[in-house]
Parts: sequence; structure tokens; C-alpha cells
Amino acid sequence: MAEKPLSVDAYLAAQPPAGRAVLQRIRETIHRAVPDTGEKISYAIPAATIDGRVFVFFAGWKSHVSVYPTPDGDEALMKAIEPYNSGRGTLKFPLGEPIPYDLIAQVAVHLAERAGKS
Repeated sequence: MAEKPLSVDAYLAAQPPAGRAVLQRIRETIHRAVPDTGEKISYAIPAATIDGRVFVFFAGWKSHVSVYPTPDGDEALMKAIEPYNSGRGTLKFPLGEPIPYDLIAQVAVHLAERAGKS
């Protein structure tokens, strides 16, 4: 993507079709899991917000999608996300493999709670 997108819709429109569909479903998953969240572009990628403050990011890449940051403090959740940990604060989900949307919803809820929304 050459230019910084101005909206999440613009970001998604610029993605290849396979990644776009997954990212759209991640977007919907986050909004369902944490109602009344906002969204914006931050660091040139989509971000979900609570009261204007970012609590989770998601992005598309050539062969995977990522969700940032990784949650901490919940041992069961940490164990569940372990196969997807990919470096500092990154969850990486390969395209072409099943995407664990329920797990992404749990991550979003956990991060939202840490950000102050219950």
C-alpha cells in the first residue's frame, strides 16, 4: 500500500480479496465482541478504539493477517494464543488456514477490559 489509508474501509479496499475477507471478518468479530467500539487508522493500519483510545490493531500482509498487541495476565488465554505468537506483541494468522475468530474475540475482550471497558 503506497499511501496511508484515511479510513478502515479504504484500508480494506486496498487489500487483496482473500486477505480483505478475513480482515473484514476480524473487524466484525471485534465489534461484536466489544460493542460500541470505534475505529480509526493508526500507524497506517486499522485500530479499534474505546473512547478514542486504541485497544487493538489488525493488519493484512501478503500471506497472513496480524492482531496486535498480545494480551497478558490470563494464563488460559496466553496458552490458547501461543501457536499464533509471532514476535513482540504480535499474533499472526496464516491465510489459507482456519482463522480462530472466537479466539480473536476473546483477545479483543481481554484487551478492552485492560483498557478500561468491561
